[in-house]
Amino acid sequence: MSQTSRPSALSRVWAVIRKLTVVADVVPGVIVGAVLAFVTAILLITAQVHAMQTMVNGWSSTLTCGQASNGPLVRAACAQAFFAVNLPETVDGAGQTLTGQHAYLLHFPPGGLPPNHAFWSLTMTIAPGYLVANPSNRYSVGDRSGLVPNADGSIDIYIQHTAPAGHEANWLPSPSGDFKLWLRAYQPGAAVLSGAYHVPPVVEVH
Repeated sequence: MSQTSRPSALSRVWAVIRKLTVVADVVPGVIVGAVLAFVTAILLITAQVHAMQTMVNGWSSTLTCGQASNGPLVRAACAQAFFAVNLPETVDGAGQTLTGQHAYLLHFPPGGLPPNHAFWSLTMTIAPGYLVANPSNRYSVGDRSGLVPNADGSIDIYIQHTAPAGHEANWLPSPSGDFKLWLRAYQPGAAVLSGAYHVPPVVEVH
């Protein structure tokens, strides 16, 4: 009859040390792999964000977001950059960054407002998407904000830090620093959906 002795205390200690050694070897590899996967995902999503955009008159636009057939990469790109499936204007018509240090004018010619079957709005934000605090508590303008048209039916929107004398009804207050503009067309018309409609450029007023 054979007799099996129970493991000694020393052997049990060495068994625990061997397990800890294996864990110590595996954990750094897992961490490095996770970091590489995260960085790769960010690079892929960023590339997809740029690939989806079309720039006209300084305005970015896309018809990609919001489609049920979109795959995980496209959906991630839309969620990261285009919340509520809207795209921002970050530069003026000359390609310069929008800043409250300058005054701007957005001129819609007669009949040139964003085609829609509901309403449209122009909203200003600062990074990372916050509304711009201002004494007038005006954070957006649109077809429901009482914009005053010119004699020919065109509409000018004044985008600047201080109120434009005589044009307060068409004023969208800007911060002192950089900002973004978001144009939203609710139930957009056919010209918007087809890409035929182009938002006029935001022009710096000298």
